[in-house]
Amino acid sequence: MLKNRYICSPYDLFDVLLKTNAMKRILLISSVLLISCSLSVLSANKNKWKPLFGTNLSDANYNPEVWSEKDGILGAVKDESIWTTTEYENFELDLEFKTDEATNSGVVVYCTDTKNWIPNSVEIQIADNHSEHFKNAKPYEKCGAIYGHLGASKDKVVKKPGEWNRMHIKCEGQHITVTLNGQKVTEMDMSKWTSGTTNPDGTKIPSWLPKPFAELPTKGFIGLQGKHGNSLIWFRNAKIRSL
Repeated sequence: MLKNRYICSPYDLFDVLLKTNAMKRILLISSVLLISCSLSVLSANKNKWKPLFGTNLSDANYNPEVWSEKDGILGAVKDESIWTTTEYENFELDLEFKTDEATNSGVVVYCTDTKNWIPNSVEIQIADNHSEHFKNAKPYEKCGAIYGHLGASKDKVVKKPGEWNRMHIKCEGQHITVTLNGQKVTEMDMSKWTSGTTNPDGTKIPSWLPKPFAELPTKGFIGLQGKHGNSLIWFRNAKIRSL
C-alpha cells in the first residue's frame, strides 16, 4: 500500500506549530516596534519648535495695514494686536523684542476673545523700565510682570531702548513662568488669584480686569500688542512648542 504523503508525524506537526507561533511572535514584536516608532515621531513633532505665526505670517490673524514683517522683524504702527490662528495650552514661547523710548507693550496668552482680549486673557508686560514714564510705575506695570496682578521680582532686567531682549514664557495650566534675558523674573500660580478686585498681596487689581485668574481658561490664542501710545515695539524670532 502506498504511503499517504499528506500524513505527518506528531514531531512534524509540533515543528510546524512551533514555527507558526514563532512567526506570530515576530509579527507581534514588529507591530509593537512600528507603533512605538510612530508614537515617538508624533511626540517629537509635537515638541518641536515652530514659528509662532507660521511662515510669512501665514498662521497669524492681523491687520496688514498695522503689522508688517521685514527682514524677520515684526512691527506695528498702531495699537492693535496680532494673534495666532491656533489656540494653545501647555506650551513654551520664546521671542526677542526691542523697545523704543517709553515702550508699553505685552505678550498675551490664554486669550479666549481676541475682540475683547483685555479682561479675557493674561498679559506679560513689556516696558521700557529705564524711561521716566515708568520711574514711578506700579510693580505690575513694569517689564516681565503679569500686568495688573503680579510684579516682576527684578527691575531693569530689560535692556535700554534699541537693544534686543529675549523673553521666555512657560505656561503649564495655571502655572506661568517668565524669564527675561536669562533671569527668571516672574512665577505665578493663577489658582491663588481668586478675586477680581484684589491681588493675594493686597494690592488692587485694575477695574478693567474683573475676572479672577483662578477662573480663566488655560487655553487660548496668543497675541503681541502693537504700538501703544507714541512708542514703537519690535519683535523677532518668535517661536513656540507644546509641552
